[in-house]
Parts: sequence; structure tokens; C-alpha cells
Amino acid sequence: MVNADSAQVYRNLKVISAAPGDQDLKRAEHRLYGVLDGSRPCSAADWAAMAREQIKGVHAEGRLPILVGGTGLYLRTLLDGIAPVPPIDPQVRRQVRAAATADNCKRLAKLDPEAAQRLGPSDTTRIARALEVVLSTGRPLAEWQAKRDGGIGDSIELRPLILLPPRDWLYARCDARFEAMIAAGAIAEVEALLERGLDGDLPVMRAIGVPEIAAFLRGHMTREEMIASGRQATRRYAKRQYTWFAHQPPSNWPRFTKPLEGQAVAEALALLGANG
Repeated sequence: MVNADSAQVYRNLKVISAAPGDQDLKRAEHRLYGVLDGSRPCSAADWAAMAREQIKGVHAEGRLPILVGGTGLYLRTLLDGIAPVPPIDPQVRRQVRAAATADNCKRLAKLDPEAAQRLGPSDTTRIARALEVVLSTGRPLAEWQAKRDGGIGDSIELRPLILLPPRDWLYARCDARFEAMIAAGAIAEVEALLERGLDGDLPVMRAIGVPEIAAFLRGHMTREEMIASGRQATRRYAKRQYTWFAHQPPSNWPRFTKPLEGQAVAEALALLGANG
């Protein structure tokens, strides 16, 4: 198994990211799980570079690499490549990230009107990214994205399977999962992160569950409010993932829509094996 989940790449989020447990690790080899410390941000390009090496190594051993995970941007970057945007000037990045979103929108509308029109006013992260690219490189992000490097999609045989179980079944599992995380030690994981004083903008600090538990630990929420907020954040994220995987990947990628339990698990595995 090769991890394709943006949270499971961090060793600090074993409980919160639902990383493979001891029994899972005994059943099969797992790679790229818990390989980075949370103090180091992992971009899609970073992960894709690591994944390419792991896939190459597994192939060299005559074995089949299986990518598992729900971070669509990671998978798209690995298969299709990524725009060769040069490193952003650190000073430019600090200025953009420190500014109000409304101010960034106004600047973006002048420097890259196409991007400003395409992005919604609440899309804080993408607005900041588009603005810092045009400020740092002098070229709009769309120009860089017209060319992509490093994709392996054309050089491998791919057998994809997208899991889209019924939403009510999925959301019930989201609710149960968050409470199980709390019982399994998620609060202690977040305590350890807070004690290190890590930047709140790091991916590890923005993982689903971390902001909610941090608010509880700081006295900004009751335990009940924290659990309700965490469950809601999990469902919202699952909804976004569901929509992305339902529409973004190629239409010929098979979609499995049954609840993943009982005989349906065997059916999903059979579909994965038959797809070629």
C-alpha cells in the first residue's frame, strides 16, 4: 500500500488521520504513512516525488503498488504532473498570507482578472496562491498551468476504483469516527502539537479535528461543542471529497456505490481486479 492521503503522511496524526493500525501493518507493507514530522509542510509536488520513487521501487521488486487515499490533488499531481511554478519569494508569500482576503481579491483583480473572476471571494487559499504567483513570477498562474511536468499517467497501467457509498451511510460513519478518535487519544495528539508552538497555517495544524480539539483545549469550546463541531467538519470534508471524486476523475473510471461492508467489500475488490 502506498499512502495518498495528505494527513496520513504525518507521524503526528496517527489517531486523527486514522492511520493503519498494527494489524493492518502486519497484513501488508505500507509506505509513505507517517514519514514526515508536522513541522514540515508536504505539498502535492512533494508527495508526488516521494510516491514516484516508491512506485518505482515496488515495480523493481516485481510487485504491484496499490495507491490508497482520498487526496484528489495528490493523485492528480502524480498522474498528470504539476505546473512548473518557480519557488515563491518568501517575502511576497508573507505579505499575501498576512493580508485580508478582501484586499487580496482587489489586487488579484488588477493583476490577474481572469483568476479573480474564476475564484469565489471566500476561496481564501486559492486567491492567495494566484496572487503570490503573479506577484512573484510576473506571470498569471494559468500560464504556468498550461504546461505540466512529472506526470506518470501515460507510462503506467492504471486500474482505478472510486468509492462512492451512500451519503447517509458515509455521514453516519463520519460521526462515529470522530467520537472514536476522541476515545482513542486524539486530544493528546493535539496537546502535543500545541506544546510545540507550531505555525497554525501548517497542514498538520489544519487537519480535520485539530482546530476543533485545539479550541477545546484553549477553553474556547466545551467538550460537547468540540465533538459536534468536529463531526460537522468531518461531514463537510467528506461531502467535498464525494463531490470531487464523483465528477473530477475520468468518466470511465469505475464508481462503486454500495456501502462498504459485508459482501460488498468482496464485490469492490473484484471490480478493482477486473478493471483494466
